[in-house]
Order: sequence, then structure tokens, then C-alpha cells
Amino acid sequence: MASSTSLHEYSYSNESAGIRTAVLDVEKVGHNDPLPRTTTVTRSGQGAARNRNRNENHPKLEEGVFLTWEDLWVTVVSKAKNENGSRSRSILQGVTGYARPGELLAIMGPSGCGKSTLLDALGGRLSSNTRKTGKILINGQKQALAYGTSAYVTQDDTLITTLTVSEAVYYSAQLQLPDSMSKAEKKERAEITIREMGLQDAMNTRIGGWGSKGLSGGQKRRVSICIELLTRPNLLFLDEPTSGLDSAASYYVMSRIANLDKTDGIPRTVITSIHQPSSEVFQLFDNLCLLSAGRTVYFGPASAANQFFSLCGFPCPTLQNPSDHFLKTINKDFEQDIEQGMVGRTPTEVAIDTLIKSYKESESYQQVQGQVAELCKQDFGEELEKRSHAGFLTQSFVLTRRSFMNMYRDRGYYWLRLAIYITIALGLGTVYQDLGHSYESIQARSSLIMFVSSFLTFMAIGGFPSFVEDMKVFERERLNGHYGVSAFVFANTFSSVPFLILISVIPAAITYYVAGLHKGFEHFFYFACVLFACMMLVESLMMIVASIVPNFLMGIIAGAGIQGLMIMCGGFFQLPNDIPKPLWKFPLYYIAFHKYAYQGLFKNEFIGTTFPSSDQGGKTSSLSGEHILRDKWQVEMGYSKWVDLAILVGMILLYRVLFLVIIKATEKVKTIGTTLLAMPLNKRSMQILVNPSSTPVHGGNL
Repeated sequence: MASSTSLHEYSYSNESAGIRTAVLDVEKVGHNDPLPRTTTVTRSGQGAARNRNRNENHPKLEEGVFLTWEDLWVTVVSKAKNENGSRSRSILQGVTGYARPGELLAIMGPSGCGKSTLLDALGGRLSSNTRKTGKILINGQKQALAYGTSAYVTQDDTLITTLTVSEAVYYSAQLQLPDSMSKAEKKERAEITIREMGLQDAMNTRIGGWGSKGLSGGQKRRVSICIELLTRPNLLFLDEPTSGLDSAASYYVMSRIANLDKTDGIPRTVITSIHQPSSEVFQLFDNLCLLSAGRTVYFGPASAANQFFSLCGFPCPTLQNPSDHFLKTINKDFEQDIEQGMVGRTPTEVAIDTLIKSYKESESYQQVQGQVAELCKQDFGEELEKRSHAGFLTQSFVLTRRSFMNMYRDRGYYWLRLAIYITIALGLGTVYQDLGHSYESIQARSSLIMFVSSFLTFMAIGGFPSFVEDMKVFERERLNGHYGVSAFVFANTFSSVPFLILISVIPAAITYYVAGLHKGFEHFFYFACVLFACMMLVESLMMIVASIVPNFLMGIIAGAGIQGLMIMCGGFFQLPNDIPKPLWKFPLYYIAFHKYAYQGLFKNEFIGTTFPSSDQGGKTSSLSGEHILRDKWQVEMGYSKWVDLAILVGMILLYRVLFLVIIKATEKVKTIGTTLLAMPLNKRSMQILVNPSSTPVHGGNL
């Protein structure tokens, strides 16, 4: 078992040659062999050389962003109590550190140690059920991250799979960059960024996704980084940028990130969480923050971490990757041996406690505290200014064009549905072919109208998985402040109109003319308009569901259930006068769009027509369409069929506005919830920084 070691001095100095050295004064306890009092470690890796070059290329690093965090605690609040009887669990426990321009800070640790939580806390992206206490300062001031000065690359590559690399980056450039830049300048910026990440050979390759081959995992990750680099941010957050990549792809991605300042000349502050880097990737890091169970095991130069572990009694074996050794030493998830019945503290827990104690007693810990205090006191001038981006009209136009392109290329979005609708329309036309005007045709016409306005439109929920993917892309881009909610709702509405017209008119024409419904173009036009309105309503309803229930399986179930209730109360299966008044008729009957679709189409079909009818005496008489509507279907005859259509159009507008309100309200509720949960958990005296979570950290685009 490793011995207990206490580090009393752990300081750094720069030699004249510019190579960073570590001077450690160690008091060794528990070993027979004495250890020299002073040990010098030379840092000659890529990180040191790159940092030296950065200092030469950027003599004025104060132009960048200095980020400090001090005594940062993050606690998650859950409904269930833990083993201690508390409903809260600390994910981060009093961590302190800093990030400077021109340097790459890596946050490492085993799974569940708090890497992503620390990154989210620094980037203002904590979930609404967390409490955050402590002090996070940007350039020595308590301020929110300004749009354009920071960017966050998430672990999942949420991209529009039907676009090519150049299209994805160029569309994003048009959204993020200000209107003062011309289209040529934005395109040039996009191409430069693509070349910086080494994607020039894949510019015309589609990103690809499920069912369609496209870019590799490493290339997709670089596309995500490209999109966030368009504004030339001074502060860059990356969550697990090498997740799912092989060692070669991981090194290529990280080397591009580490050397960004060489290509664009910006002293960039880069903070990344990373799980288990290769030895080549590890050499790219300037500083290392090593966490275990939310506590800081080590913070300092990455090249000195190996020596720190050695002096604590946990040397890295020869020819072994240092990061593997660090994680193996502090990972206690697999330490307990059930067969041997080990109880109490495990050797891994002893190692973690030894490392944490040694770090807190070291001079390095004091230097981190001093560095944070110095940066907090330093005057960096005014707060970070929010950069401008494209205006509402530009955003709406670009988003509409991008969404239309995605819908056009995605065969499952509308084209597959069109094929299914045509097939069903042919089936309806042949089943109800040439209805005629006999008495029996009254029920057949009504059944056909009910099927078209209910079940044909019901199938529009098939596009829900695509809606969910759209919402994922929107949430990522919205969190980074690329555009506002209003522009997204506008674009989503108008980009789908041509396709909805297509899947409404073609099946409507097949069904209407093959079945022989009411002759006259005006009647067909109304039939197609009602079908289009119903399609639009169902899509609007499913967008509302997608904004509330992001899981596509649960969303389809919820959407189907809502439509089932509306069809049941629409006035066909149970006539209006027979529907129970509490709840079912008031209000469900009046808020179900099927009511207005049924009655409008019934009026369109039956008004102006007559049908033969025979009484008990065998006499034949004529039965008017108005009589059928009033007595058989209990249709409200006090207003025109065009009023029913107008109500449907009004409901479309209402649903879209409701969709907009729900998204905005969700953002506000999460912000308020985060503010309330950011109160201290105990009487510990702490300065609190409240930063909106799960809402745009870059300001208020509407």
C-alpha cells in the first residue's frame, strides 16, 4: 500500500531557456529509504513548448479571457433521499482553479467525478435542479458570458445530418455573424474555419446519420467545433471532445484545438473535460485539473502531475500512459471485492485521501489560491461586450432556407409520408368509387369525410421523430445564442408549408375525384384547404408536444392520445347533442379541431344536393342536404363553411403562438428555478454567482 506523504513545497520557476521546472520539498513518512529533500522536474513536452510559443506570439494576453472559480460547490437536489437521509448530494466540493488565455486546461477524472458538472458550472449550463455556491469570475468580475466571446461544444454532435460540411458551417455563419458583414465575407470566414479544422477535403460531404453514410465521428466533432469557432470566441468550452474516437482521431482533434491560436492569432482560453486521453494527447495539455468524487486531487501543470503522484508514493510504471495511471489510482468504482468480503475503507480511498491531503498541504495549492486572488484583484477594464449577430429577418430567412433544405433531402420527413398518403388515397378512392346520390351514399360520404379529416391527418404524427431532432439542434444553437425563439418558430412554420400543400392536394385530388364527391372546383378547393389546415394543426400540435416531451416514443404516445380524445369528442362517433356536457362537450368538443373539420366538410359536401328517400308507404321523395346536416349530423347551420375553415386557420396560429410561449416560458422557469436553488445550503459564508442555466447564456434574443 502506498505510504503517507506530505508535500510542504511544490513551486514552479522558469529557467532562462524558458523550460518550466518543478521544485518540490518533500517530507517522506513510512518508507525506510530516505528521499532527497529537493527534486527538480523538467517539463519539456509539447505543452511547455506550445505555451512558450504562445507567450512569444501573444505578449498581451490580458486581451483574452481569464476565468477563475473559488470554493465552488454544486449540489443536486433529488426527490428521493440518499443513505444519509438527505435529498441533496454534492457533486463538486469546494473546487478552486483558474484558466488563462493561450492555455489548454484539461479536466480529468473517473466517471461521475464531476468533470462535466464543473464545465457546465463554468459555462452557465447547470440544470434547474442543482444548487451552485461559490465564486466564478470572468476577468476579475462577476458577469454572464457574453455572446461571441465564449462558445460551448457539447459531447453529442447534434447536427443536421442532411447538410454538407460547407452548408452546415456557412448557414451557421449567416446566423451568428452580424449583418454588417457581407455574404462573401461570411462565406470566407466559414471556409477559413473549415480549413483550420482540417475539413477542406470533406466540404461537399453530407454529415450523415442514421441510415445514411457520411462523416466519421472525428469529422463530425470537428464540424461541431467549427460552428462554435465562427465568432472567434476568446473562451472555448469542450465537453468530452474525444468521446467515441480512436486514439489517432482523438489526437488529431485535440491537436487542432490546442493550436487554434497559431492559425487565427487569438489568445484563446480553452477548457475541456476529457475522460482518458492517450499519452500523445496528454502532452498537449498545459494545465490539468484532476477530480475524484467532486474533490480536487491535483491542479497545476500537466507535465508535473506525474512527479506529484510519484512523490506521494504512487509512481507511474515505466512505459505506461500517465493518464491511465492517474485514473486507476483514484477510481474506486471497482475496488470493492465482494468475494473477499472487504469492508471499510479500500486502498483506493486511502490513495485518494493521501493525494488530496498532500495537494492541500503543498505549495502548489497555495500558489493556485494566490493566482486566483491575484486575478480577482486585477483590473481588466470594462465587462465583456456582447457581439452582434444577424438580425431577425436574416435569421428567419436563413433558418427557413436551411429547414426547407433539410425537409427536401430527408426522405422520411415528407416524401415517405407522401407515398403512404397516395397509397391510402388510392385505397379510399377505390373503396368508395363513384358513390352516386343514392340514399345509401349519405352514410358512405360521411364515413369517407370522417376518415380523411381524422385518420389521414392522424398519420402526421409520423413526422414526430424529425421534430425531436429539430428541437435538439435548436436547443444546442439556442443555448449558444445563435438565434432567437421567434425566428425558429417562424422558419419552422413557413418551411413546411410547400410540403404540406403537396401532401394535401395530391391525396385530396385522388380521393375526391375517384370517389365522386360533390362536383365543382370550389368544393374540391375547400376540401383540399381543410385537409391542409388539419395537417398543419397536427404538426403544430406535435411541435408543442416535442417542446414538452423530448423523448420521441413518449411524444408519439402523448400526441396520439390527445388526438384520440379530439376524434372521440369531434361529433361523429357520438352526435353533438348526445355528448355529456361536463368535460367532454365543455370544453373538449369545442377545442377539438375535428369538430370544425367535420362540419365544414359536411357543409361542403351536402349543401345544394338532394338524395332520394322512401317512406313506409313506399313513396319516393327527395331529401335535401340541409335536412341531412340538421337532423342526421346535428351540424350547426347558423354560419358558413368558410367560418369553420377560418376557425381552423385561427387554431393554427394559436398553436404556433402557444409553441413559442411554451419555449420562452420553459426558459424563464428554468432561470427562476436556478436562481431559487442557488441559495446556500447552510450558514457557510459564501459569495453566490447566479448564472441562468439551460437558457441562453449570451443574452436575450427573442
